[in-house]
Amino acid sequence: MSLPEELTKVIEITRVHNRWRRFECINLIASENVMSPLAEATYFTDMMHRYAEGKPRKRFYQGNIYTDEIELMVMELMSKLLNVKYVEPRPISGTIANAAVFRVLGNPGDQALIAPVQAGAHVSHTKFGTLGALGIKQIELPFDLDNWNIDVDKAVKLIEEIKPKFVTLGASVYLFPHPTKEIADATHAVGARVVHDVAHVLGLIAGKVWPNPIHDGADVSTSSTHKTFPGPQGGIIFTNDEKMYKTISKTVFPWFISNHHLHRLPAMAVTAIEMLHFGEEYAQQVVRNARAFAEALASEGFKVLAEHLGYTKSHTLVVDVRGLGGGAKVAKLLEDANIITNKNLLPWDPPEKVKDPSGLRLGVQEMTRFGMKESDFKEVAKLIRKVAVDGRDPKEVKKEVIEFRKQFTEVKYTFKIPEEFERSPIQVPMLL
Repeated sequence: MSLPEELTKVIEITRVHNRWRRFECINLIASENVMSPLAEATYFTDMMHRYAEGKPRKRFYQGNIYTDEIELMVMELMSKLLNVKYVEPRPISGTIANAAVFRVLGNPGDQALIAPVQAGAHVSHTKFGTLGALGIKQIELPFDLDNWNIDVDKAVKLIEEIKPKFVTLGASVYLFPHPTKEIADATHAVGARVVHDVAHVLGLIAGKVWPNPIHDGADVSTSSTHKTFPGPQGGIIFTNDEKMYKTISKTVFPWFISNHHLHRLPAMAVTAIEMLHFGEEYAQQVVRNARAFAEALASEGFKVLAEHLGYTKSHTLVVDVRGLGGGAKVAKLLEDANIITNKNLLPWDPPEKVKDPSGLRLGVQEMTRFGMKESDFKEVAKLIRKVAVDGRDPKEVKKEVIEFRKQFTEVKYTFKIPEEFERSPIQVPMLL
């Protein structure tokens, strides 16, 4: 019998999306990445149908002989990769990881200090997101625009004055490492704790090009697992504090999750092993590419921020496009040319400009994963200039983008799938 019309439509939309994003676009979203074919193969397994409430070997469901083994492997591998004692891999997102930690460290009515929203704090850190949902009051840390970072002296004074329950560092526009040690010393002096959200830079930490905040005095770190760390979508929490780890684990389940999407775990383990073998090479190339991309955009006439600081030390760079019509307009024009970016608030934007902010946030991690090097990002900068500055028809530039992207279709920094796996039911080919 023929397929129902609706089913045919679903399959066709999925097929078109896969080809578009994986083979025809230049993806510069700083919060995205792709798994390796091997990680994808282990993601599409029977585990996606199963439940495993609780901790490994202490489940509330039977049937977890092998999922328990995989989850314990993930904990061991991530602990080794990050050089920490305790890893909680069950949060299904970075936001859920934050929620569990915030709930342990604060109660409704308590106060927490966060990085300013316009300077990159993630929405989950704020009164508009998870922090607000938990009834914890947000107070913004002072920000030094000249250094594109937390103003340490003013922050220390504010910590001493407010005496918050906790301080949250980390950001979704994270160009330079936050001053973890200085903030942790001041925070601990008033009996408070430091949470450092490293969602954007987890892969750079694993690749040893970004400081691990746990080693610099943070009490606990949260993260997603799919940005510079090229794993499945999900979250983790890690710490060296045994008591905090145990308390947080009891909060993750049953307060914030029930089942924790078990098919993530084999893909997470594969990605951790890949990062143990290739992570340093990959992370070093990411930061080289980000710097080269920033310099190339600047040479093409764009106002790339933090030039006096070398633009960035992460995978991310920020461009002020007010003179080109604003973030919303430029992002849409680039999308029409198959260059995928996102509009972003800049420090001087009022919160109400969130739908049409001044900036673009660009990330190089996914295209680095597909093999782009410094010279390739110079070509990407030229393509962006054609659309945003020269006013070329995006549909015409789109043809150039598709042709250019043909050089970068194979995921690097990974192992090839063994032939026996290719003949096994474990391998599910992507719908193309």
